[in-house]
Amino acid sequence: MADLTALPARVEDFAGLAPLDHGSRFTAAPLVPATRFVFRGREAAIEAATAAFGLALPRTACRAAETADRAALWLGPDEWLLLAPDGEGEAIAAAFREIAAPHSLVDVSHRNTGLDLSGSEVAAVLNAGCPLDLHLAAFPVGMCTRTLFAKAEIVLWRRAVDRFRLECWRSFAPYVHGVIADAALEYTDEG
Repeated sequence: MADLTALPARVEDFAGLAPLDHGSRFTAAPLVPATRFVFRGREAAIEAATAAFGLALPRTACRAAETADRAALWLGPDEWLLLAPDGEGEAIAAAFREIAAPHSLVDVSHRNTGLDLSGSEVAAVLNAGCPLDLHLAAFPVGMCTRTLFAKAEIVLWRRAVDRFRLECWRSFAPYVHGVIADAALEYTDEG
């Protein structure tokens, strides 16, 4: 009989799609599998979560905090997306179970997938489907938010002047990839 307690293998949907490499102007690369949690909590839980996760959760709206291998993205007044290396989920969940204050921690590692987007035209490509002003003055390095990309909900995080991390549900990966591929067509190094 099948072991129903084992988690199914995670499918990184962007990894199976055609690479998008337009040289220095635009590149989209699938991210490696990661542990992803959505944490929700109030003040006492936030303080405890900082200790449990090993990273201070940002308190400034739409900002991210990161270390070499972990990140916390502010998504709402009491909501953060927590990112860590693949395989650390159980240890993180165990640390959060020790928090006495009311909170919620939901593992979304199998639900989400991500892309690393970079290049001199990355903001223009993203603006083909994203209604936000992605000019550096309006969306600076370290800013993150939940938004729409065409008709898909995404989390967008500016990692550098010309680099973003895009997170979306696995089921939307082919759609998001297609919109990005269409938008990137005009940004080839030959063009």
